[in-house]
Amino acid sequence: MIDTARFIERNIPNFEVLNEEALQIIEENAETVLEEIGVNFVNNPAALERWRAAGATIEGERVRIPRGLARKLASTAPSQFTQHARNPERNVEIGGKNLVLAPVYGPPFVRDIDGGRRYATIADFRKFVKLGQQSKWLHHSGGTVCEPTDVAVNKRHLDMMLAHMTLSDKPFMGSVTEPSRAADSVEMCEILFGKQFVSENTVMTSLININSPLTFDDTMMGALEVYAAANQACIISPFIVGGAMAPVSIAGTLTQVLAEVLAGVAYSQLIRPGAPVIFGAFVTSIDMNSGAPTFGTPEASHITYGAGQLARRLGLPFRSAGSFCGSKLPDAQAAYETANSLNMGLLAGVNFMLHSCGWLEGGLVASFEKFVMDADQLGALHGLAKGVAMDENAQAMDALREVGPGGHYLGCAHTQANFKSAFWRSEVLDYKPFETWSEEGGRDTATLAQARMEKLLSSYVEPAMDPAVREALHDYVAEKKASMPDSFT
Repeated sequence: MIDTARFIERNIPNFEVLNEEALQIIEENAETVLEEIGVNFVNNPAALERWRAAGATIEGERVRIPRGLARKLASTAPSQFTQHARNPERNVEIGGKNLVLAPVYGPPFVRDIDGGRRYATIADFRKFVKLGQQSKWLHHSGGTVCEPTDVAVNKRHLDMMLAHMTLSDKPFMGSVTEPSRAADSVEMCEILFGKQFVSENTVMTSLININSPLTFDDTMMGALEVYAAANQACIISPFIVGGAMAPVSIAGTLTQVLAEVLAGVAYSQLIRPGAPVIFGAFVTSIDMNSGAPTFGTPEASHITYGAGQLARRLGLPFRSAGSFCGSKLPDAQAAYETANSLNMGLLAGVNFMLHSCGWLEGGLVASFEKFVMDADQLGALHGLAKGVAMDENAQAMDALREVGPGGHYLGCAHTQANFKSAFWRSEVLDYKPFETWSEEGGRDTATLAQARMEKLLSSYVEPAMDPAVREALHDYVAEKKASMPDSFT
């Protein structure tokens, strides 16, 4: 069995940037937005009727929610839940002090050293799933790790779900690109886990993006309706590019984020009280010269820290951060921006970190080398989250006495007993002397990551599965595909 770390349990405090007065102002302003400005639920008459019955005012497709109503409805959502994997040892706890790490989601392109930048294929997708299964510090297989453009749009979700279910035994995400595809995801889970088990447990977490500002479209809401009714978890996530989809100010953006999340979470509870949801916040700023999104910025950090505080006050799990960068290559820019973004997520109290490895070029590209580089660095997050041990061994008084003034600790008993586990060590980065590094070809980090990727893939073994379940899944996919013509729109 692959050595996979358990989900992170923080033993360090969260970093908080907002005082009580600031939090109350943002919460009050968010209620004003919902009551006076309202939110749009477009092309979804059933949603409008649900809101009307709950006490909201409906004007066209605009929903104005009385002060306090959304918060009251959201109160039935759980503060923590278990997402089950087909291998129970891979189950994750989402919420509380926990952090679950999942890979990049959604890029239409992939990049590697040999092939450069190109449209993603289903072969690329399966390769990423295998890398995720092999990655020690990654807890979750994710969802659309890249968009397999060689498979018809109306059928690719079936191949993606099948890959997650058969090539990995870690938890995974469902399809959200159309409500019927969400229903297919639930049915495939019923084959994998058993219908009764799925009815009683959460086996999928899925991403429901809000069309910021303040718009809930029928595709995303349709998928949410399917998953909430089936008791499967949804990330209710505003898609914020500061200055474009939200105000340029931090407080203004946080107000909009909170209003959107409150409306989305409340709607999920109108579908099924108690359905698991996650407070999402995808946050980036914008380059005012080019219009391109920027990552790893102090403003994004402030918003993420503040959103974490707001999520905890609502008693909801929090999703944000990732291996964000705007760089075209896995280079120094990518490393700086990614390091800022990953550490921000850990300190902000994030519970579910989508995009934690593989993100490149503002999310347009899933990079194989960067996937390996980022997945390796997630080990540093595990180490930092442990906090500082203060037991007798950690105090190291025996070592201090043994060595005394002027000595060294390399050979002392305490070092010999602890050196294997004392320090986190990268499986990718080079620590060798210059002469050795030079003799081995002077490889840069991307080249080292490529070698690590090849080693991981060469040692991959598909996790065992009941042959009858495997056959049933393949039959389901084949029958579904045969039932409809290909569509690439």
